[in-house]
Amino acid sequence: MSLIDRPLSRRRFLALASTLAVSGAFEAKAADANLRVATFDWAILETLLALGANLVAGTELLQFRDVAVTPAVPSSVADLGLRGTPNFEALRDARLDLVFNSSFYAWADDRIRLIAPVESHSIYIAGKSPYELAEQMTLAIGDRLGLASGRALVDGLSDKLTVYRSRFAKGDHRPILPINLGDARHFRAFGSDSMFGEVFARTGLTNAWPDLTSYSATAPVGIERLASMTDAWIVLIPPHPADAYAELQASAFWNALPPVRDGRVLVLGSINPYGALPAAMRFADLLAEGLSHGWNS
Repeated sequence: MSLIDRPLSRRRFLALASTLAVSGAFEAKAADANLRVATFDWAILETLLALGANLVAGTELLQFRDVAVTPAVPSSVADLGLRGTPNFEALRDARLDLVFNSSFYAWADDRIRLIAPVESHSIYIAGKSPYELAEQMTLAIGDRLGLASGRALVDGLSDKLTVYRSRFAKGDHRPILPINLGDARHFRAFGSDSMFGEVFARTGLTNAWPDLTSYSATAPVGIERLASMTDAWIVLIPPHPADAYAELQASAFWNALPPVRDGRVLVLGSINPYGALPAAMRFADLLAEGLSHGWNS
């Protein structure tokens, strides 16, 4: 009797079944990593890019490149137009397997489902930590797509913030005020419940803005409010109107502020204020570089 004709023993049957199950699971995970995905939400967009997902479409990509800067968007990714009025025909043409959406764009879910399945993740929810929700989202997307890079991103950023915490402990221990200019007379402030505020908490820095801000920032705040924060570092986070900072620098009020007189103003590169872990990492890196120069000058 040949091996082919020999009846399977229970042990051989279970061993073969186990081998086929492992093989099938591996093939399914590999296939998931190749799913053609898209999103309207920039926090999800930057996460998909950071994870190396097979991203084929996103919204407002030219502006995303200017505001978020990193991760880089490949030229192969199709632009779906405005986040508020996306091009559903272009979405259909992208031949998608899956669309990741958030509560900001939940109004579009029913229309998206006519084109591809939808999975929703939100990280800006009143009363909840955006950093923790971003971690959960990153891991969930990584698992869904079979990408180990999800865990690597979560752990890598956590390790980096621990290093920065040790470095910042050697600084001047002044509070830091993270703001974005609306114009030369108004700004929006990022409180402890913003992604930037979460980075402060994880690196041992003190946020000079005393209030919760809900959904990332409070605006508009009159520039005169800065007069009550004489001991702080002012950290300007673009993007802001092109002429706003130039006009502010010409203001007698601005130049009379103690942080300005004492050189305690940092202007960072542009960062997505409603970002996920990649935005948190970019903010931490730029802040660490700026404070290092500021403290040593």
